[in-house]
Amino acid sequence: MPNFSIVAVSGSLHSPSKTTVLAREILEGFAAALRSGQGDDLEVETHLIELSDIGREFSGALSRSDLSPIAEEALRRIESATLLVVASPVYRASFTGLFKHVFDFVGQYALIDKPVLLAATGGSDRHALIIEHQFRPLFGFFQALTLPIGIYASDNDFAEYRVTSLDLQERIDLAVSRALPLIRLNVAEADSIARYLQGQH
Repeated sequence: MPNFSIVAVSGSLHSPSKTTVLAREILEGFAAALRSGQGDDLEVETHLIELSDIGREFSGALSRSDLSPIAEEALRRIESATLLVVASPVYRASFTGLFKHVFDFVGQYALIDKPVLLAATGGSDRHALIIEHQFRPLFGFFQALTLPIGIYASDNDFAEYRVTSLDLQERIDLAVSRALPLIRLNVAEADSIARYLQGQH
């Protein structure tokens, strides 16, 4: 079993998608950094949830019991992840409605202290504050540990659904490097607690 699970959620409703490309770049950046950590014996698993693929599994559901097995599996991946990467295109000045609908089903206490990297895409830099005005309050409700550097990308950062902007790649690298010490500390504390609890039995 992997002992470090990175799950990325792309709230884009379309495929191909710049948002999904960004989420994958961040996911792979974290995985590469964690796997190359000196002295670490760490097995890393990555998973990308694309709402353009499974979004219909959530539509029409009013409670978690209404969800299909596919949707339930996606929620369980989100809730059990060691690290979350969440991304959405800007739509009507916020994340997509389907993105919010999915997180409406996530357990209220399932993300407490879970590291979450926030990311978004939009047509121009005018929408960059979505990370602070929309994402952080949502994951603050969950008492998640939102990482200090969020990543916003505009259309100019991509060409043919590839990241072509050196500036964006540098922002991804910086966000990953700044987050790693915090993530490692979070994982170490969780491991210590688990070992302590095991010792009580």
